[in-house]
Amino acid sequence: MTDYRADEGFARELDAADPLRAFRDRFHIPTARGGGPVIYLCGNSLGLQPKDARRCIEQELTDWADLAVEAHFDGRSPWYCYHEQFTESGARLVGAIPGEVVMMNSLTVNLHLMMITFYRPTPRRYKILIDAPTFPSDTYAVKSQIRYHGREPDDALIIAGPRAGAHTLRTEDIAEILDRDGEHIALVLFSGVNFFTGQVMDMPVLTALAHRYGCAVGFDLAHAAGNVPLHLHNWNVDFAVWCSYKYLNAGPGAVAGCFVHDRHGRNVDLPRLAGWWGNDPTERFKMHLLPEFHPQLGAAGWQVSNPPIMALAPLRASLDIFDEAGMPALREKSERLTGYLQFLIDQHSRDRFEVITPRAPAERGCQLSILDRQSPRDFSRQLKARGVIADFREPNVIRVAPTPLYNSFHDVWNFSRILQEIR
Repeated sequence: MTDYRADEGFARELDAADPLRAFRDRFHIPTARGGGPVIYLCGNSLGLQPKDARRCIEQELTDWADLAVEAHFDGRSPWYCYHEQFTESGARLVGAIPGEVVMMNSLTVNLHLMMITFYRPTPRRYKILIDAPTFPSDTYAVKSQIRYHGREPDDALIIAGPRAGAHTLRTEDIAEILDRDGEHIALVLFSGVNFFTGQVMDMPVLTALAHRYGCAVGFDLAHAAGNVPLHLHNWNVDFAVWCSYKYLNAGPGAVAGCFVHDRHGRNVDLPRLAGWWGNDPTERFKMHLLPEFHPQLGAAGWQVSNPPIMALAPLRASLDIFDEAGMPALREKSERLTGYLQFLIDQHSRDRFEVITPRAPAERGCQLSILDRQSPRDFSRQLKARGVIADFREPNVIRVAPTPLYNSFHDVWNFSRILQEIR
């Protein structure tokens, strides 16, 4: 849709015609200081709480109180197989087949577990290729893995960044790096959606390019899961990891997700760090009688510990909503919301503000990153004072993410009005 208008009535019309508008009532919207809801545009940092999350947690607290250890098998959602509730919904979320996705740990822990398996350097092939800017935790994890294997990042780490004067990456530049160094690269690890710019990477093309040179391919989907459509199985991605507290609305520090392609999940001989919950479930409670680890098939074979039930419970509430709404409908609304936001920002001074996120809908998700050339910190403070919750990133970028489950077109219009008022 390109025939937008800047008047408030148009925003109201879009909301009235929105088939997903009822989902907003399924979330708790924080209250602004002066009363009324805030304009919450920070789902790329922490998603809002689904109203059903409390019920899901209270169910487990009740089973703990009433059944204690027996709730592992006799609870309303037995704890022993609790993680299996996400086998199919998790697969639908990222375009996988059942068995390729498991919810466990946190993102960086899962990244380390995956690199144990998929970063196996040799004297000739030992480099890791990442994108820039990269979220710091990923950089720390990658550098520590390189050092763990006796190498130095100055030699073994290749960083693909934007061209001089640009903000986003070009696929052809990544292809040139692979053409030059591909035979020395063991692992290509990119963000699915860049945390800083909001750029959606061309994941199927990057995967195919890297595989052509014999590299393993992994993606950090922290800003992609629940934001853009994913087809990890068909794209032939080796592994992926993501958190669940951003667009997936599972709460601060929520249990993360992990994808392992089926061709690897069926290979029980792959090296990995082992723990009892990744063991064959039929042998799990034989314990000391069977001291050898026999991994179960699929991504679940990379689990090391039993699932944290209270932390997983809110994810049930969120993924139920995603299944009800469906990613195709969410993506359609997201493109309209973000396109409307871009249109409204374009009405303001381009001397002060620049959107550094790609303009093409296929190259961005919910987030627009707005560069402020004048006073970004003050800009961020003024937004907050006017009831807008967005996200400031050094040195001069405000990240704004209207999410289709709970943001309205009127939210976007109000943000634009406040943007116009700030001088």
